[in-house]
Amino acid sequence: MLLSIIQGIFKTKTKIGELAIKAKAGNEEVMNDLLFASTPFLKKTATFVCKRAIDEHDEEFSIALDGFHEAIMAFNPAEAASFQTFAHLIIKRRLIDYIRKETARTEKWVPIEPDPEESSGQHFILDEKSIHTYTENQQSASRKEELLHYKKLLNEFNLTFEELTKSSPKHSDARKTAFQIAQIVADSEELYQYLLDNKRLPLKNIEALVDVSRKTMERHRKYIIAVVLLLNSDYIFIKDYVRGEII
Repeated sequence: MLLSIIQGIFKTKTKIGELAIKAKAGNEEVMNDLLFASTPFLKKTATFVCKRAIDEHDEEFSIALDGFHEAIMAFNPAEAASFQTFAHLIIKRRLIDYIRKETARTEKWVPIEPDPEESSGQHFILDEKSIHTYTENQQSASRKEELLHYKKLLNEFNLTFEELTKSSPKHSDARKTAFQIAQIVADSEELYQYLLDNKRLPLKNIEALVDVSRKTMERHRKYIIAVVLLLNSDYIFIKDYVRGEII
């Protein structure tokens, strides 16, 4: 009975925060059912982050499940707009960390030039200092490449880094509100597609979903658009770099 109720809540996206609070308080039945009923949500989120289909047999699904449990235990309705949005962010952070670690792990074997006197084939050396330098250089190069792509993407929306620096919300509460609006747009296929097609925010549609004035959204329009584009990108190094500021 409880499981069917939770599954219905996932579909309607209502009152799930109340169940998360009960699970956090120690109700094991609610916790277990909530974790089980979250399967479609976890698959969807993991698939979105990893850019490929994820199911229960993938390591990424287990990471998403752990992230969901972490979200339950950390959820505070006074600080988060909604549990599902909060959980989405926690899962994305965990998966991005996993992707970065896996990337670093596969880069630990650093190639060197083969000795012509030795047999042909690929030669490798494992050296802690070389590994660190190589990985740092790779991440720096990747971050620079991502910034170039992100800059081009922003230009399509008539935005620049200089403008964003000037227009970003100065107060943490305003920045948090703007980020939550960006998250809503990024998670909505309809709203996100409108942004891509029209190069502007669907303010009228957003206004019906949030308790924020249109004037406030207009004031932070550039910041919101920039965050939406970043959230729905695969710029994992930029996201990691700005974590704590907008993510």
